Amino acid sequence: MIGESANKVFFYKEVEPGEQTLSTESEFSENDLKVSTEGGKNYFFEQYIKMGVFVGGAGLKAVSDAEGMKNVQECKLAK
Repeated sequence: MIGESANKVFFYKEVEPGEQTLSTESEFSENDLKVSTEGGKNYFFEQYIKMGVFVGGAGLKAVSDAEGMKNVQECKLAK
């Protein structure tokens, strides 16, 4: 676990190349995103709210380097 997310914060984590699992947990479910990483590359992911039948939950998606860099500049590093 890296930390608890909040509005306008980002996390930074260096990982070894290979298969990774990013996870987010909302009040009603856990959500995983499996990705394959390469050495020397940056990857950006965004957490978003997805609507369900009765309640919303958290989801994760990969975003482009350009979008990721723009979004990071609008946020603070999580402590």
